[in-house]
Amino acid sequence: MRLARPGFRTWLLLLLLILGGGLALLDSRETDAPGPVPQDAAGEPDYYLEDVEATRFDAEGRPHQHLVTPRLVHTPIDDVTRLERPVVRLRDDDGRRWFARAEQGRLETGGNPLVLNDDVHLEAPEERWHLTTRTLHYDADTGHAWSETPATLSQPPQSLRGDHFDAWLHDNRARLTDNVRGHHPPATDEDPEP
Repeated sequence: MRLARPGFRTWLLLLLLILGGGLALLDSRETDAPGPVPQDAAGEPDYYLEDVEATRFDAEGRPHQHLVTPRLVHTPIDDVTRLERPVVRLRDDDGRRWFARAEQGRLETGGNPLVLNDDVHLEAPEERWHLTTRTLHYDADTGHAWSETPATLSQPPQSLRGDHFDAWLHDNRARLTDNVRGHHPPATDEDPEP
């Protein structure tokens, strides 16, 4: 007894079943699914974005603030945009670059000021100084950065600590006030002459 050879319709049916199973498998393996909708005391967001790079331009059309964050959440009730682990590149009027980063941040109504919270760092690479603090405010329109929490300003090998900090990026000046203490190691023979 010999079995009949499968016909064209049988092969077509098997091929369609295999293709359908393959497509179902590919569809179920979606890897770029967004995270859960964020919840906040300010209410449900009207939008949130992931892996964001945003650039802000000044009145003359020059880029002066570049922001990178893995997640940006906007809540319409208070018109605030919250940021996770923001990294910010700032440019002053003379074209110098400044860098800031923190664990959390937010852009207030209208996108200004930018407020950075938790383990905040502000760096001026050309001047070789570095600031650490808990909370830093930055007004992009005036170039004023300030902290009302204790801050440490260091320019190795020296450092200063104070209760309040102000910097005017466009004027290239900074100030520590209230309860200021400093560490200035004595010069050694190995230190280069200024």
